[in-house]
Amino acid sequence: MSDNKTKRADIVDVANAAKVSPATVSRFFNRPELVNSATRKKIDRAVKRLGYIRNRAAQTIHGIRSGTIGLLVPTINHAIFAELVQAFSDTVAEHGFTILLSSHNYDKANEYAILRKFLEHRVDGVALVGLDHSEEVYNLIESQNIPAMSLWNFDPVSRLPCVGADNYEVGRKIADHVLAGGHSEIATLFPPLGGNDRATSRARGVHDALADQGHSPNEDQRLETPYSISAAKAAVQLYLDTGQRPHAILCGNDVLALGAVYAVQSRGLRVPEDIAITGIGDFKGSRDVEPALTTVRIPARTIGQLGGNALVQSIIAPDTKLENQLCPSELMARRSC
Repeated sequence: MSDNKTKRADIVDVANAAKVSPATVSRFFNRPELVNSATRKKIDRAVKRLGYIRNRAAQTIHGIRSGTIGLLVPTINHAIFAELVQAFSDTVAEHGFTILLSSHNYDKANEYAILRKFLEHRVDGVALVGLDHSEEVYNLIESQNIPAMSLWNFDPVSRLPCVGADNYEVGRKIADHVLAGGHSEIATLFPPLGGNDRATSRARGVHDALADQGHSPNEDQRLETPYSISAAKAAVQLYLDTGQRPHAILCGNDVLALGAVYAVQSRGLRVPEDIAITGIGDFKGSRDVEPALTTVRIPARTIGQLGGNALVQSIIAPDTKLENQLCPSELMARRSC
């Protein structure tokens, strides 16, 4: 009868296999830059051969970093935050950290509950998306004295250090482009704004720019739908079926814009000849649809890289003072408007 409870390799086993001291193996994991290349290769071979996994939980009890960073995003259902997550993950990995990723589905109470789970797992730092969080979230971060930052939005007076774009300016930028094209009858399509400070700022920028030129949409022209291509398509189809024919539809992001494009085309209308459509985000594939989508690029990769580097720096050098960083957006004028 075989013994399924084979003893797991420990740090001493690795040290013996690599013919080094346990202290050297510990440095290999915690301060690899202090171990010469030849020794690192010997230890790495021993670790792989023995299947050794170090006990992070035990290390954190003794004040050693866990090597993990919590990244909490509103959703992973769509490509909205995919580029940000990938860039952030790649950047912190260069410094030896791994991310714990979770989504709160635009629910502040859920965000707080997940943040507590992250902290129970002894993450070394946390990154949140957006600037609008519950007081309980801020209190938890402050009481635990853990490095934390906000990604995606920029505000010079942000409560947490932030790296992101000015979403109000993004909204004005796309609205100004539509107005410059001579469009006057304009509808807007945004997600529900509650708990979503990114969409709220964009919507405010769009409507302020339109109002400045006397083209504020009426209530019937202010459409709302969840972040879903199919939901956006259905909402715009319903709107068009009432006989409405706006000159343009401004969408809160590219996911909604794609749904709007499909809705217009499904009713035998042309984009942009009959109805122009714009998005925000410039997600992967937005320039490849027909017609190519006019949008505003949110520099997600840059935000992820800058945010990852900044958070790592605050973990390894706690006295570092982080500055808020504005990442400029860019109008991508294509065929859809």
